[in-house]
Amino acid sequence: MKRTHVIRAVAVAAAAVGIAIPASSAIGAGTLNGAGSTLVQPLVQKVFGPDFQSSTGNAVNYAGVGSGAGVSAITNKTVDFGASDAPLASSQATACGCDEIAWALSATGPAFHISGVKSLNVSGAVLANIYLGTVTMWNDPSIRALNKGTTLPAEKIVPVFRSDASGDTYAFTNFLQHASPAWKSKVGASTQVNWPNGTGAKGNSGVAAIISSTEGAIGYVSTFYVRANGLVEASVQNNAGKFVYPYIQDIEAAAALVTKVKANSEISIVNPAWTPPKKGVKTLTATQKLQQVAYPIATYTYVIVPAQPKQADLLKQFLTFAVTSAEQAKGNPLVFAPIPKQVVAVDTQTINSL
Repeated sequence: MKRTHVIRAVAVAAAAVGIAIPASSAIGAGTLNGAGSTLVQPLVQKVFGPDFQSSTGNAVNYAGVGSGAGVSAITNKTVDFGASDAPLASSQATACGCDEIAWALSATGPAFHISGVKSLNVSGAVLANIYLGTVTMWNDPSIRALNKGTTLPAEKIVPVFRSDASGDTYAFTNFLQHASPAWKSKVGASTQVNWPNGTGAKGNSGVAAIISSTEGAIGYVSTFYVRANGLVEASVQNNAGKFVYPYIQDIEAAAALVTKVKANSEISIVNPAWTPPKKGVKTLTATQKLQQVAYPIATYTYVIVPAQPKQADLLKQFLTFAVTSAEQAKGNPLVFAPIPKQVVAVDTQTINSL
């Protein structure tokens, strides 16, 4: 497919979901077009793309259409790369003929809107019950038990979820199924599930907009959108019993607990385990210290590329550039942690094989 045809194809796909590709971004020595995850969208559009164009003269277009749409786009070969916060299912990988590369590290988690309440502790079990519809009021005893000293109103909870196929949904529902046997048996984990309760919205921006405008709302949003929209984050209880916010160091702690990485496979860092000290031992090990502060809904996001891409040289150049330590360090203001060295090593092997 000629480059002009690819540009038109991604523009049509983006227009169909209400996102425009700037015409000027097609100008350059070469052009790559991508689509998918809204979680990674700010990093690609604000850091990777502009820096790559400044450094090489090559342009990168990216449409944040959601992880599911990104997988469809790269499977249909209407873009040069897709992006998803959920690893490919085996059936998706077969249909696509693609490799996936963990190229960014961030988190998703609950944000809320309760007038007069500026901090909130939640657990996986409580969140599961909210979305199952068994906990419906903010002053429910199970929520009050986690928030001693905070006055919670007798106000109805309005759960908000992603209506599109989303990697944020995958990470969030994966966390819920670890915390709640009822959730695991009734709903499970996927990029798109049958929500028992709540209001759906498209994209991280859509969920953020509903939370912002709706009294009593709670929803899961990737951390960049929480802060960009001035929302209030809830702290989430991890397996060590600590309530943790998705700060860079706590996302990094979750990632650091995974030391062995296989090529082209899922790197699950949701719901890190807790290893209690042996009786009488007061000093924590390095691993236990990480477990105590690890944010439980941290997630990698993956770039998805054909094993034999049409613009192999340009794509390899861009992906190699994106995983450099210099580029990864620039994600900090957007709440992206640098990917660990062991992940970069595996990424490099996969990139070089394209």
